[in-house]
Amino acid sequence: MANRTDVSEDIGLTEIEVAGVAALLDPDGALYLPDIGLLCISDLHLEKGAAFARRGQMLPPWDTVATLRILSHAVARHDPKIILSLGDNFHDRRGSSEMPEAFRAMIGQIASGREMIWVTGNHDPDGVTNLPGLSVDELSIAGLTFRHEPGKAGEGEVAGHLHPAATLYRRDRAVRRPCFASDGKRLIMPSFGVMTGGLDLRHQAFRGLFEPASLVAHMLGKGRLYSLPFTQLR
Repeated sequence: MANRTDVSEDIGLTEIEVAGVAALLDPDGALYLPDIGLLCISDLHLEKGAAFARRGQMLPPWDTVATLRILSHAVARHDPKIILSLGDNFHDRRGSSEMPEAFRAMIGQIASGREMIWVTGNHDPDGVTNLPGLSVDELSIAGLTFRHEPGKAGEGEVAGHLHPAATLYRRDRAVRRPCFASDGKRLIMPSFGVMTGGLDLRHQAFRGLFEPASLVAHMLGKGRLYSLPFTQLR
């Protein structure tokens, strides 16, 4: 399976339904709704390296350009009318306002000719600064509700925040990958940012969010997704 920083050129999309709405899962970590031309990503955590540097912990400053490069390829692949970023777009409150102009220009190119919507997250509750588009707390469209953190009512919800990951065990080998998690009623998105970790689907934070018997982990791989029932991962 692929390194998360790879850009998938030749890909296979996985077709699913969320609360009866047709959706395509992209191995690069994006969700596409073809009926309305909406591309959704979550947890970009842009400028994470810069945020750590402000606190005295030096990390390689390549995360923003790498994440935006993958996003640019996903946008070119699907040519969406709407781009929806599902919260924690930046790693902290200062990331948006202090982002270098070169990265700001990349976002401008990605959003050109499209509607850009930024959902606020717990890392960036103030929204974005001097970037194209609109900041919202959540969005309801096409029969689905998009928000950053999963809520109590799961029917028709698409959320992020938890950075789901799944681990597949085969004999003496374990493979762990970010994943889309869905039981057909709710979908939790993988983290799109290249410098973000993942939380295993068996973690208690996921308890009560899905019907275990219907839950499927769509694990991100190079050019394809590996869709496995949750019951096969335990």
